[in-house]
Amino acid sequence: MASRHRLLLENAQQLVLVCGGGEEHLRREGAGSLAVLRAASLVVGLDGCIKAVGQADVIRNQFSGATFERIIDCSGKCVLPGLVDAHTHPVWAGDRVHEFSMKLAGASYMEIHQAGGGIHFTVEHTRKATEEELFNTFKHRLERMRRAGSTLVECKSGYGLNLETELKMLRVIERAKQSMDIGISSTYCGAHSVPKGKTAAEAADDIINNHLPKLKELQLSGEIHVNNIDVFCEKGVFDLESTRRILQAGKDIGLQINFHGDELHPMKSAELGAELGAQAISHLEEVSDEGITAMARAKCAAVLLPTTAYMLRLKQPPARKMLEEGVIVALGSDFNPNAYCFSMPMVMHLACVNLKMSMNEALAAATINAAYALGKSDTHGSIETGKQGDLIIINASRWEHLIYQFGGHEELIDYVIVKGKVVYQNERCGTASSY
Repeated sequence: MASRHRLLLENAQQLVLVCGGGEEHLRREGAGSLAVLRAASLVVGLDGCIKAVGQADVIRNQFSGATFERIIDCSGKCVLPGLVDAHTHPVWAGDRVHEFSMKLAGASYMEIHQAGGGIHFTVEHTRKATEEELFNTFKHRLERMRRAGSTLVECKSGYGLNLETELKMLRVIERAKQSMDIGISSTYCGAHSVPKGKTAAEAADDIINNHLPKLKELQLSGEIHVNNIDVFCEKGVFDLESTRRILQAGKDIGLQINFHGDELHPMKSAELGAELGAQAISHLEEVSDEGITAMARAKCAAVLLPTTAYMLRLKQPPARKMLEEGVIVALGSDFNPNAYCFSMPMVMHLACVNLKMSMNEALAAATINAAYALGKSDTHGSIETGKQGDLIIINASRWEHLIYQFGGHEELIDYVIVKGKVVYQNERCGTASSY
């Protein structure tokens, strides 16, 4: 009986593996030199995992008697791993378009925050929104991210700042995990800001004594599945000691540490993260030299967010120094009401232009290294046998067009594939053959 498989991608002009030898991340020269096959094909099995990758003629012979649910001819096109967005805040109500003009007029992030805008404005609207309202907008945002090539997205809570609303957000994320064809890494971010009327120490006590025990209970019952814990470690928000307490308490119930650090002021967040065994730290515009060394030694990923530095006119994070010192550099869109960007191709472009990363480094940062930052590089982030069949097909003769073209990804991306299933197909593409 002929073997049956889910998907065959044939004759790709370029097939970008990213990794060729099972690496869990790429650093230094590895990030600058990616594995690429030409005239190549791949097969995804019925379980959604990649069964074979190689030269088109070899794959054709190997699977000569097999049948496929779908076959896509990739002649003249490029196949890449699905993109991984390592930092987003996509569950909220109440946009902040009105604050953009304030920022353009010179108001700083913290000035808007202290005037009752920023996070607190969104918290007020998110608390009032129903779970259904939040889910519907969240689903729409995930669909836009997916059309732009993201197949695994880190999604945070953090616009509740009380137990009831944080759990409402986490339930919305869980619902999307179960119902949508997109990978989600869920993050509890109850320490996104200090609630009105509380000190940072009081807020930390509430999170440690009330939020996290409830989270552990819901995890054990299987109602929600949270992967990471996050804290906004920042001057005027959570200081180093409160951050340490919350992160350690989260780690104690089995959550990966993945937090905001050294964004607006140097806080020694990088040193703290390395000490606590953090999987990743985001932002790092104000990271110290000692922090960079500590992160490299601890294999703690740096999730850089070029959109934030661009929109807030901040100093850019020192990506080149990090890369040269051996830090695992990842990228995220930081999608939120303050940085409204769904597109990882645009994030990679900004990383190349503003952070001075090469295109190879940017793609590694948006695939294997972003997957590593979420603790998922064993299953995501590269095209290798045994990994999940998350892929994008672009209508270009060289993969670099995904970064070179600033915007317009809806004309460039032909297919987005999750677990070997086409979840987005450009309307100009004809129906793929199947038998």
